[in-house]
Amino acid sequence: MFDYLIVGAGYAGSVLAERLARGSGKKVLLVDRRPHIGGNAYDCYDDAGILIHKYGPHIFHTNSREVFEYLSGFTEWRPYEHRVLASVDGQLVPIPINLDTINQLYGLKLNSMEVESFFATMAEPREAIRTSEDVVVSRVGRELYEKFFRGYTRKQWGLDPSQLDAMVTSRVPVRINRDDRYFTDTYQAMPQRGYTRMFENMLDHPNIKILLNCDYREIKDEVAYDKLIFTGPVDEYFGHRYGKLPYRSLRFDFRTVNQEWAQPVAVVNYPNEHLYTRVTEFKRLTGQEHPTKSTLVYEVPQAEGDPYYPVPRTENAELYKKYQALAEATPDVLFVGRLATYKYYNMDQVVGQALSVYARLAGQKRSEATRATLSVSRNVRRREDVVEVAERAQAAGRGA
Repeated sequence: MFDYLIVGAGYAGSVLAERLARGSGKKVLLVDRRPHIGGNAYDCYDDAGILIHKYGPHIFHTNSREVFEYLSGFTEWRPYEHRVLASVDGQLVPIPINLDTINQLYGLKLNSMEVESFFATMAEPREAIRTSEDVVVSRVGRELYEKFFRGYTRKQWGLDPSQLDAMVTSRVPVRINRDDRYFTDTYQAMPQRGYTRMFENMLDHPNIKILLNCDYREIKDEVAYDKLIFTGPVDEYFGHRYGKLPYRSLRFDFRTVNQEWAQPVAVVNYPNEHLYTRVTEFKRLTGQEHPTKSTLVYEVPQAEGDPYYPVPRTENAELYKKYQALAEATPDVLFVGRLATYKYYNMDQVVGQALSVYARLAGQKRSEATRATLSVSRNVRRREDVVEVAERAQAAGRGA
């Protein structure tokens, strides 16, 4: 008999499984139809021995000390600040747009005050900001909108920015200084030994049983459990009663090259001239060293496939509200995570949501519900040290 059946072993499901098992002594069955834990954050080694992110680059960043400290119970961190270049007019220039972007692109020598005036002269005021096009054009004008945003957005979403909610492009700032970091969050880092290892540590508890390669519908009537937590697509749970919620999917083309480095930063965006939107070189994310090989992934957005991004349009939000009403009328099931709530959450936001759900289940404040991870952290790091020593010994043996 399980206290909880949790569907989906990504962030939402895994955090709740860990907290319920370790924090409340509950027995949990965690089920995922993929052959691995970690959801879209899953990483693994390819045939060249390069640690890759199977579902595209995942860069951890957060302003939440609580979320960062919670995850620190299951991994040590490698400091990492993400930087991105965009291929525009035959040059690689910083994105988000900053002072250096403008100076390099136009051959100017502006300072911060002058570039602010430059943006003002380029901008086209809008009476109301309703769409993603409005956001960008009102801020930096149509020329920069065409160079950096329109093509990328059309590829990514299959829609023109004028057809998308303002939140899509408002996520990307414009800066008048030389700060070329993609994120400015307080905590920016990568798991020292990868995301999968972090999830393994998180789920390493005798009260957690994991069942992979399994659709929960195949076993839900065969397993005794008290409550269900669902982190999959909410419309799928209800049999697409009102129709499918629209998502964008991705195709990942992995390529290994016979050179130490292939591009100057981890990610290069291609707003205009290619079918793919961006290219990621994984060693620059992970800090892995390999003198003769490097693996890259080319991302090609598509309409069909695994659901990655909820499409941010008013009509889709209205459709989700119908499923939200069904979810709220199903008190014996908790719907948690990106797919279950049709929200474009970052990783830290999903963790935060899961911690809040657990706090409510435990009848605690969220800070109280996560306080017990310090001893976990010490145990995890001892295990990590043992594993690292063993791997070094194994590598030394191969070298001999």
